[in-house]
Amino acid sequence: MVEHPAKPGESIGYQLVADLAAVRAFVTARALALGLSRDRADMLTLAVNELATNTLQYTQDGGEVQLWSESGQLYCDVLDQGPVLTFGGVMPAADAVRGRGLPIVELVCDHVAAFAVPRGSIVRLQVGI
Repeated sequence: MVEHPAKPGESIGYQLVADLAAVRAFVTARALALGLSRDRADMLTLAVNELATNTLQYTQDGGEVQLWSESGQLYCDVLDQGPVLTFGGVMPAADAVRGRGLPIVELVCDHVAAFAVPRGSIVRLQVGI
């Protein structure tokens, strides 16, 4: 497990594309259990799937997803050994082949932050419950 400042919560690791279905099921189930509505849980699951897919495309060692709630907010950390991602980009043109993942993450979450940790980076998603 990557060291990070997250609150303790349930987590799931992933290393292969075949693991993504389990990650999506985990995020949806955990988000619902923590009080997120079905629609918001589905949007969070979409965001996590985009980030986990990026991990598998651009890093070697897979990653981990952790969810917890605090003060009416749901937090989700996506940890991997890659560099800190940069957010704030614009959605690419309709004919662009790539580049929609990070803008989608920002659109469906209330807040997104990315930061370095000793063994990689974290993208922290925040959604109001």
